[in-house]
Amino acid sequence: MPIPRVTATVDLSAIRHNLSRVRALAPQSKVMAAIKADGYGHGAVPVAQALADAGVDAFAVACLEEAMTLRAAGISTRIALLEGVLSRDEAIEAAALGLEIVIHDRWQLDLLASLPPDSPLAVWFKLDSGMHRLGFPLAEAQSLNEALHAHPNWQLQGWITHLACADDLASPMTQAQITAFEAAMDGIPGARSIANSAGLTAWPQARVDWVRPGLMLYGASPMPGQTGADLGLKPAMEVASRLIAVHPIAAGETVGYGATFTCPETMQVGVVAVGYADGVHRILPTGAPVLIHGVRVPIIGRVSMDMITVDLRRLPQAAVGDPVTLWGAGLPVEEVATWAGTLAYELFCGLTNRVHYRYTG
Repeated sequence: MPIPRVTATVDLSAIRHNLSRVRALAPQSKVMAAIKADGYGHGAVPVAQALADAGVDAFAVACLEEAMTLRAAGISTRIALLEGVLSRDEAIEAAALGLEIVIHDRWQLDLLASLPPDSPLAVWFKLDSGMHRLGFPLAEAQSLNEALHAHPNWQLQGWITHLACADDLASPMTQAQITAFEAAMDGIPGARSIANSAGLTAWPQARVDWVRPGLMLYGASPMPGQTGADLGLKPAMEVASRLIAVHPIAAGETVGYGATFTCPETMQVGVVAVGYADGVHRILPTGAPVLIHGVRVPIIGRVSMDMITVDLRRLPQAAVGDPVTLWGAGLPVEEVATWAGTLAYELFCGLTNRVHYRYTG
């Protein structure tokens, strides 16, 4: 049996704990858990099963294919399609699977209106309160509400908007968006949904009928300069590989592609069986840490397709076979993301199919 080169260990009990933190922050809100992008790289089906067991109210995915995977796995919880449907055939399939369709544009409204008049559909309307990505103009909220009367078999699930700058406490945009959305909704029936993870953690006024946590369910903070632990969250994923070589390199010798690192002295260099083909960003610079026996040791030289090299001067006892943590307990994913000039979202979603997944909890 092959030994996995790289393993992502996902603690489902941590994900259930993080759902409890969401409920503590927004006790009056229903929770639509975002598990798009294969559960933010954690595995949509096992994550959905864990959250369904914990009583989550609904799931949000990007597209029909993601929802079909969940239904095929026996997930019966409500599922909303955040990007709606792309064709008449998709609309028919979505209805057959009992999915909830987010309508964000006039062409989608027309597409659904072309279905047989007795077709039962569960729909959400998405309104653009200032992000200017998807959604109807706020001024059209009343006409959309009136359009429902022409389709008595459509069941309105609610009204959604999305925040552009909720992770920036100094920005006035979030409050402006919330105020504009609430004004547009004045007198219009139906549940409201505003808050993503950042909105949920930092803007109490965004915790309305529904909240839509994503990143925080996986134990990472949506707020710059914070880790999940700062918010009472438990990181759900640890990514680890192992040392496959340890050898001394003489002073003045270089390491790796492009000879970008020169050894300042004779030093022990370790080779770790992980690279950008597994999802470790090639942009990670010399100095970015990994964890071996609880000790942070720096990457040196360039990340290559299948390997990274590390400076073992802080850990002279390191040996072939020792586990190496890329992120996890003791090395928050948020910190690694900062070294890579990106976000925890991208690290999670960037893991490739070479990575072996195991589930605990």
